[in-house]
Amino acid sequence: MESAERRRQIASLTAIHGRVTVNELAEKFGVTAETIRRDLAVLDEGGELFRVHGGAVPVQNFRTDFTTLAARSKASLNAKRAIAKAAVSLLPDTGSTVFIDAGTTTGIFAEAIAEANASNDPERMAPKLNIVTNSLFIATTLAESPRCDVQLIGGHVRAASQAVVGDLATRDIGVLHADVAFIGTNALTIEHGLSTPDAQEGAIKRAMVANSDRVVALCDSTKFGLDYLVSFASIQDIGAIVTDHDAPAPLRLRAAESGHRGHLPGLTTRAPPSRLH
Repeated sequence: MESAERRRQIASLTAIHGRVTVNELAEKFGVTAETIRRDLAVLDEGGELFRVHGGAVPVQNFRTDFTTLAARSKASLNAKRAIAKAAVSLLPDTGSTVFIDAGTTTGIFAEAIAEANASNDPERMAPKLNIVTNSLFIATTLAESPRCDVQLIGGHVRAASQAVVGDLATRDIGVLHADVAFIGTNALTIEHGLSTPDAQEGAIKRAMVANSDRVVALCDSTKFGLDYLVSFASIQDIGAIVTDHDAPAPLRLRAAESGHRGHLPGLTTRAPPSRLH
């Protein structure tokens, strides 16, 4: 097969499948991985796809922009509220330490914890927890709850997300340990895992993942299939994914199948559809 025809087919396969890998393409076309890398470089330069680690994604699926906190807080609001309420049931036992990273879904999750504690209903109240966060919003939301001992990580405040980031913040998390980390994400694919457009926020997320016994990802359906520049966790790092019923069925199924094979330790959870309306 001529290289031009092979590259045309690679571009088409990328658009259809959402992501292709070097190894898969090499096997399909019977050429070396180095040949495929050269093909991807040519297609990337021509704007027909975007190269990522180990393969490529369609240009429209790969994003490097960062949406403001105000804009993100309005997106998929009902789904995020349902995800937050479902995630409360995954909180660990009293006395545990929990990481919660900065983000709109994790912010709504913090509100759900505060609301549960304010009810004074023993059946609804969240366990007494030590909360470690790099979010100004989450820290202030939970600080007044008598059932939450809140520690705000120190460092540089990023105005766009109200997140504390930087080397100091990353080092602080590196000497701590959490029983569970609740992590938001800007994007999720099976191949590239969880990703974000900002390297500093990605470093914080990565540190939380690395220093937790279990990781729960809060990810609404609009994030599935997107791919951002900075990958901070693989699917294998995640113990549970809490999402809404609109999450793409193929990706949802592949995540669940990974769990059944032991590659996804834990379970894949969906927020009940009735809570989304």
